[in-house]
Amino acid sequence: MQPLAQITVVAPATNKSACAHSMTLTNPLRFKSIEDDWYMLEDGTPTDCVFLGLHNLYGEGNLPDLVISGINIGSNMGEDITYSGTVAGAMEAVLQEVPAIAISQVYNNLHSSQPKEDWDFALACKVIVDITKKILDDEFPLGARKLLNINIPQIKTEECKGIKITKAGYRVFGNDCHRYHDPKGNEFHWIGLHPLIWEQSDEKDCDFEAIKDNYVSITPIKLDMTSYDDMKKLKEWIVI
Repeated sequence: MQPLAQITVVAPATNKSACAHSMTLTNPLRFKSIEDDWYMLEDGTPTDCVFLGLHNLYGEGNLPDLVISGINIGSNMGEDITYSGTVAGAMEAVLQEVPAIAISQVYNNLHSSQPKEDWDFALACKVIVDITKKILDDEFPLGARKLLNINIPQIKTEECKGIKITKAGYRVFGNDCHRYHDPKGNEFHWIGLHPLIWEQSDEKDCDFEAIKDNYVSITPIKLDMTSYDDMKKLKEWIVI
């Protein structure tokens, strides 16, 4: 991204998968400078990183043109976006009136023996550069409190068929809970990763289908989760 703009990186000190749109209110947070324009937030969430980065590293009247949350290791599709710390970083940005993108690299097997440093991010890098350049040259395509959620298939750049604009699919969730005992006999539980299974649709226009067919998926996401179609029904139902 560096050839396109001045970049500031703010990241949590540790993995914050599935922390959703959580903000730290009970503990003090400290920035640790790694190098110029690169900061680690100790004990912070992605939401903390964006909130404090915008207000303490930038400040009112000096906000960045764009926030990019990611590239995340692992997909954020369907209802998984409600768990995602990556998407939450972009959510916080648009709440602060800064355009934002969440981008995630899909991996079919996060437990692969292949070293993570060997995982191929080339397609993800190309896509985020191309999309960012278009935004900076033109404008952000969405209105207030809306973000772009991008997912990248696990393929080589030359295998990609293009970009599809998608809806968030319906994720099928399983029960990947594991029960263990420590050396002292105390029981503990560990939540695992569910396989990427979704409800098929006739239109095949969801994010899961696009990734399956070797397309980059871009889904417009809005923070207003009101079910407008049900408001009239609910008003009629609640009348005593």
